[in-house]
Amino acid sequence: MYKSIRVKLFLAFLLTTLLVVGGMYLFMRWSLDRGFNELIESRQSERVANLVESLSEYYADAGSWEPLAENKKKWIQLLLQSDSRRHRHPRPWMLKAMSEPSNSWPPAEAENGNDNRRFKPLELRVMLLRQDRSIVFGRSDTLSQLKLEPIKYQDQVIGFLGVLPGKPDNQFGELRFMERQAKAFGWIALLMIALSAGLAVTLAYILGRPIKRIAVAAKQLAVGRYNVRLPVESADELGQLARDFNEMAAALEQSEQARRRWVADISHELRTPMAVLRGELEALQDGIRPMNREAIDSLLNDVMRLNRLTEDLYQLALSDQGALTYHKAIVDPVMILKDDVAALRQEFDNKRISVNLTDTLPRAVGLYADPDRLSQLFRNLLNNSANYTDSGGRLDISIGKRADRLLIQMADSAPGVSEQERDKLFDRFYRVESSRSRHHGGAGLGLAICRNIVAAHNGGIEAHASELGGLSIEIELPI
Repeated sequence: MYKSIRVKLFLAFLLTTLLVVGGMYLFMRWSLDRGFNELIESRQSERVANLVESLSEYYADAGSWEPLAENKKKWIQLLLQSDSRRHRHPRPWMLKAMSEPSNSWPPAEAENGNDNRRFKPLELRVMLLRQDRSIVFGRSDTLSQLKLEPIKYQDQVIGFLGVLPGKPDNQFGELRFMERQAKAFGWIALLMIALSAGLAVTLAYILGRPIKRIAVAAKQLAVGRYNVRLPVESADELGQLARDFNEMAAALEQSEQARRRWVADISHELRTPMAVLRGELEALQDGIRPMNREAIDSLLNDVMRLNRLTEDLYQLALSDQGALTYHKAIVDPVMILKDDVAALRQEFDNKRISVNLTDTLPRAVGLYADPDRLSQLFRNLLNNSANYTDSGGRLDISIGKRADRLLIQMADSAPGVSEQERDKLFDRFYRVESSRSRHHGGAGLGLAICRNIVAAHNGGIEAHASELGGLSIEIELPI
């Protein structure tokens, strides 16, 4: 059977409260009963001590137990006087026992009348024995059950007061007090349970509300509503969960937007050269353009641009998946960079761009890297500078060391890139000038591939403003 989180929280809080309140109620009842019994037993011990003292004084005055054995009234008076806390009057069975000649104690009639009582008064549980343990007041059939308290006079045992086992007699007022306390504890327990139930409902609602919101938002997220966000109302774990959920939703939203842009950009990048190629072929078919070497070269260039685009897409997909092949070894990155600069020198010369390479390393360093991928990285960056730097410009390449990392900086002259656009340079298909000819600027995948290559070598790549007025690319690689 389905139960919501609020019901589960309510039941958990209520069950915990029931256990605590029930435990406290049982402990308080046990403690009260124990304390009350100790009080009654201490009173009985006090009465027994008083009775022993009274009997010792009587023996001192009378000189023997015989006068007392013949005076049952005096015996009853001594029993009543032992309770120093209140004045007690003879009970009806006591008055009747005074007129009986027998020394049997307690009287059978009185004992039978108290058989159903849980507590019996001390008067029904004491007997008086002589020094030789013969009976003064008592019954021979209960002698084996007696607990004997010696009666002394002048440090000599002159007799014994026998006490039968049993619980002391509780007075009516004391019993009423116990009953009132028990009722009070019961009502207090019920009140605490009711208050706890109300508090449990409130806490279950308060704690269940953000969890329910998260569950609803998760369902919306599952069906593609990535713009859903949760309010952060606390600084505890639930608040942190809401913040994490919002960050996850934002990441999914950005991923979905990037996926849509990716599909749209790929479609756009493929559609444009295909349209150009189709137009040229139709012109040749209709005889508008003559079929000569120049037309074939133009068609081949269009096909090669498509080939480069698909190859860039393939390389980017491999690097995103971590499937790009790397054959790493200890290589000299400076030599690789110098070879790449030399290979592209003609392109820079054609645009009259001067290239200055400064190596400030005190000695050659080694990188654990793939030389082909490093060359691909350097050539992508060098091609960007050759394509985008104005004619008559300048490219400064500096090689240095920062701590245990190799630092390579490529800074070119105008045109520059704004700060807002620099943050997007490494996004796939991004161009500073979206209208720039693809014959000149490419598909906008080169820097994205560069970033993945650098990341595969545990390095970092950033774009900054160049002091020469253009763009500065900084690469850090671990030595």
